[in-house]
Amino acid sequence: MLNTIVLSAILIISAATIGLVYRVIKGPTTPDRVVALDAIGINLVAIVALISIALNTSAYVEVILLIGILAFIGTVAFSKYLEKGVIIENDRDR
Repeated sequence: MLNTIVLSAILIISAATIGLVYRVIKGPTTPDRVVALDAIGINLVAIVALISIALNTSAYVEVILLIGILAFIGTVAFSKYLEKGVIIENDRDR
């Protein structure tokens, strides 16, 4: 019973991820694309967690953490680029 629910959740989240990939490609604005990329990262975390539940193992916890951290850093970098036009500022006050 649990495996059926987990597999159906994986299929639903995968379909949502495909829709988000479409939004990344055809998004009307750049902020829409950034939000879609962030949502793809969240969906990847959910899919890996559901696979971990289906396989009854905790071996994927590090993968979940790594994907979450990379998605967060990517979102922050894209947001900073959209706001200021650069990601790393090299201005010194000397």
